[in-house]
Amino acid sequence: MPSHIGSLNEKPLHAALKQWYAQPNDRFEVGVDGFVVDIVRDDLLIEIQTRNFSSIKRKLVTLTHHHPVRLVYPIPREKWIIKLTADGSHETGRRKSPKRGVLAEVFQELVSFPHLLAHPNFSLHTLLIREEEVRRYDGRRGWRRGGWVTEERRLLEVVDQRLFETPDDIKTFIPDDLIQPFTTADLAAAIGQPRWLVQKMAYCLRKMGAINPVGKRDKAILYGLAIKSYQ
Repeated sequence: MPSHIGSLNEKPLHAALKQWYAQPNDRFEVGVDGFVVDIVRDDLLIEIQTRNFSSIKRKLVTLTHHHPVRLVYPIPREKWIIKLTADGSHETGRRKSPKRGVLAEVFQELVSFPHLLAHPNFSLHTLLIREEEVRRYDGRRGWRRGGWVTEERRLLEVVDQRLFETPDDIKTFIPDDLIQPFTTADLAAAIGQPRWLVQKMAYCLRKMGAINPVGKRDKAILYGLAIKSYQ
């Protein structure tokens, strides 16, 4: 019988993704090497993380030494924001966020352990989802956001997905027609993403051995694709 350790305080988005990802004969909330793992599928350990990667760095690095590990991470392609009254009794509004998430946003979190994707035991499964974000007014806790705090996130639909198993898979973020060598400004223009995000991408790609610095253009670092990304 599967264990339910760690599921008492599980947030709705995490629980829904675990249910969506599950297959017959999966085991849930299983203790492995001193950690509780969301899903165990044969010898594969599956961990679902809806936010900060840094909080699970030690867990993933440790488990990857001895087990195949897959990290599942959702990115909201579409988000509906629901606002509740202070006591949470009823909605005061529902609107669609103008922001549309993209797969490249995973690099905001991957900077915590970019080297892991070069490990043969590690894989990263990114999901583009539609979600609801429920906010409740709390003037004391939410002063930085006009008094609103995020109460929970709810899964509406998984609309796309991408599995990354090697650094070469991650290199597909770099367009084939991008002239090499290139700067982060060149790459940002080519993929239509802000340079601050592309700088995180370049850091990750460099750490996992997918690209190498090959020189400078003025003060900007020039990068080229690595011929071999991993051992």
